[in-house]
Amino acid sequence: MIEAVALTKRYGDVTAVDGLTFTVPAGAVTGFLGPNGSGKSTTMRMVMGLDAPTSGSVTVDGRPYAGYRRPLRAVGALLDAKAVDGGRSAFNHLRWLALSNGIPRSRVDEVLRQVGLASAAGKRVGGFSLGMAQRLGIAAALLGDPPVLMFDEPVNGLDPEGVAWIRTLLRALAAEGRTVFLSSHLMSEMALTADRLVIIGRGRLITETSVSDFLARGTGNSVRVRATDPAALAVLLAERGATVVSEPDGALRVTGASTGEVGELARVRGLGLLELAQQQMSLEQRYMELTRDVTEYQAGHTAEAGHAAEAGHAAEAGHTEEGALLS
Repeated sequence: MIEAVALTKRYGDVTAVDGLTFTVPAGAVTGFLGPNGSGKSTTMRMVMGLDAPTSGSVTVDGRPYAGYRRPLRAVGALLDAKAVDGGRSAFNHLRWLALSNGIPRSRVDEVLRQVGLASAAGKRVGGFSLGMAQRLGIAAALLGDPPVLMFDEPVNGLDPEGVAWIRTLLRALAAEGRTVFLSSHLMSEMALTADRLVIIGRGRLITETSVSDFLARGTGNSVRVRATDPAALAVLLAERGATVVSEPDGALRVTGASTGEVGELARVRGLGLLELAQQQMSLEQRYMELTRDVTEYQAGHTAEAGHAAEAGHAAEAGHTEEGALLS
C-alpha cells in the first residue's frame, strides 16, 4: 500500500503538491490522473525518495522508501524509461541493479523473457527505441518481484501489441494482491486497466474513487429509450421531474431517471418498450468535465503548468531513476 498524508512540495514560490492525502491499496490498479503540471510526477518522485516533501509524508507499506535496505524487493518503479546508461547492454543494466539488491542473476533472465527482450539482452540500451526502453524499464521494476509497483506513462512508445500486453500485465499483478499505481494520459487505456482513480489538479486532490462510481456521477449520463408511444412516455417522465429530449430516430434521451425507473414507469402504464439502455459518459468525457476548472494551460499556451517545479527536480534531488533504485 502507498499512503500519502498532507503531502506538500514547494519549489520557491511554486507549490507543486499541496496537502495531498490519498491511499493506493493492494489488489487493485489505481490510476493517477491530472492535467499537465498538476503534480503527478512530483508526487511519484516523492514516493521514490527522489524529492523530499516540504511537509507531510508518503510511505510504502508503512515505511518511507529510503527506509528499505533493499528497495527493489519492496518497490518497483518506472518513472523515466530513458534514465539509463546508454553504453550498457540490457542484461548488464539489470545485472548491476540485481547485484545492488541481492537479487540472483537468474531473475535477470526471467524478467527479460517476461517483457519480450530476451533476444536483445546483449544490445546496448542507447540504441533502443522508446518502446524497447519502456520494456526494459518495466523489467527493472519487476526485477525484485516487489509487492508495490509504480508506473509513469508505461505505454509511451509501445505498439498496439505492447499496449495490450502491459494492460494485461498490470491487471495480473494486481490480481496477485500487489499494489499497482499507474499514471497515464491515455484515457481509453485507463478505462480498460484501472479499478480505482486518484485525480489531482494544481497539486490538490480532486477525488479518490472507484472507476465505476466516478463514471456514474457524470452529469452527461442519460437513458436512451424507444417506446411504442414515445409521446405518452415523455409526458409521464416529465411529470416526475426528468428531462426528456427527442432524438432524430424517435428515441428519447432521458436525464434525471434511471433505466429501472423508466422501465417500471412504462410497465405500470402499459407502455411497450423497444429499447432501454444506459448512456454513460466515457472516462475521458467525465475526466474533462471534472478537471475543466483546474487545467491551467490549454491550447494556445506555450508553457506547461508547473514547468518550473518539474524542471527543478533533478537539481534538487541529485539523482537519476537509477539512483533512486539504489538509495
